[in-house]
Amino acid sequence: MFNFGLGFGTFLIPLVVILLVVSVRVLREYERGVVFQLGRFWSVKGPGLILVIPGLQQMMRVDLRVVTMDVEPQDVISRDNVSVKVNAVVFFRVVAPEKAIIQVENYLMATSQLAQTTLRVVLGKHELDEMLAERERLNLDVQQILDSQTDAWGIKVTNVEIKHIDLNESMVRAIARQAEAERERRAKVIHAEGEKQAAVSLLEAAQMLAQQPEAMQLRYLQTMTQVAGDRASTIVFPLPMDLLGRMLEKVNPPGAPQPAPVSPRVLSEAEVRTEP
Repeated sequence: MFNFGLGFGTFLIPLVVILLVVSVRVLREYERGVVFQLGRFWSVKGPGLILVIPGLQQMMRVDLRVVTMDVEPQDVISRDNVSVKVNAVVFFRVVAPEKAIIQVENYLMATSQLAQTTLRVVLGKHELDEMLAERERLNLDVQQILDSQTDAWGIKVTNVEIKHIDLNESMVRAIARQAEAERERRAKVIHAEGEKQAAVSLLEAAQMLAQQPEAMQLRYLQTMTQVAGDRASTIVFPLPMDLLGRMLEKVNPPGAPQPAPVSPRVLSEAEVRTEP
């Protein structure tokens, strides 16, 4: 009897040690273990040292770190019928490990496929100019749609970034011509605004100079000095306007009779023929 108990104990102790070694699990800080007992969800354990009963319980590891997923280039047709290739990157993480294991078969594959479909649908609703100029708003739209659809899987989409929009050569040349035309239009508008402001300034200057004739004369002399420079061969003699006005008054006094205007005479046909 003693030998039987000793033999059974010798057999039982190694078995218990093996079961303990097999049942011990160590989960890192960023890992969680979804434990199933007899096929039914039991609990979420970790991090640290946990025990899983072999044959009775099963555990699946879930990584809680942010996953960086590269979305493959997608052929997108914009609302203005322009074909482009767009690729993006999606940042997400698991916030509910039990949902990520129970609700979907492979949450990584499912999120990737959903990101591709959502990217095509969202960008197809916008024109090419909006894709190029409003990329931040498109990123936010895609991120919100993905986050709402993956919430049932226990996944939180933190960010979506559109990396590159590939255009064909003809479209690139068309965009370059459009940009050049836009710059020419801006240059013409700026030139017209400058002419308008210059005209307003000249009008104000003329009104100020008209208040004092002496100021007009000084301005005239200053302009003459600028025209007749040091190396110029042209000699300019300024003539005072008041002196010229007095000379004209002496030639034609205000009270003198003015000569009658000569009216043109129409020649008759006979006069035209006899005129030498």
